[in-house]
Amino acid sequence: MERETRSLQSPWMRGAFAIIPIIGVSLLGQWATYPNILNWYAGLAKPAFNPPNWVFAPVWTALYLLMAGSVWRILKVPAGTMGRRTALVLFFFQLALNAAWSWMFFGLNNTFAGLVNIVPQWVVILFTIDRFRRLDWIAAACLIPLAVWVGFATVLNFELWRLNR
Repeated sequence: MERETRSLQSPWMRGAFAIIPIIGVSLLGQWATYPNILNWYAGLAKPAFNPPNWVFAPVWTALYLLMAGSVWRILKVPAGTMGRRTALVLFFFQLALNAAWSWMFFGLNNTFAGLVNIVPQWVVILFTIDRFRRLDWIAAACLIPLAVWVGFATVLNFELWRLNR
C-alpha cells in the first residue's frame, strides 16, 4: 500500500494511471467495432431512436475524458482512505466491461451477447458513482453522463436484439 501511495503522489503518474487504461479500452473497442459497422451493423434492423453512426465517436470521446478526470480525482484521495480501493476496483471493472462489450456485440456480431454484458455494466457504473460520491462528489458527477449514455445504450441494445432475433 505504501508503494502505491508513493508512486501515485506524482500528478504525472496519477494522470498516466487514469488515461492509459482508458486509451487502451478505446483502442480495443475501435478494433472490434469499426470493421463491423459497414457490413454487419449496417444490415441490422434498427429502432427509430437509433442515433446516426457519427454520433458515437464524439460522445464516447467526451465520456472517456470525463472518466479519466473522474478516476484521476479518486486517485488523488489518500491510499488508506476507507472505500477508495473498492471505488477503484469498481471503476476498472466497469471499464473492462466496456471494452468487452465491443467485442461481444461487434466482434461476435451478437446483439444478445452485448446485452448480457451491458446490463451488468450499467449496474456496476451506478455502484461506481455511489462509491465515488462517498470520496469526491465531483468525481461521481463526472460519471453521471456515462450512466445516462450506457442506460440509453442498454435500451438500444435490447431493441437491436429484439428486432433482429
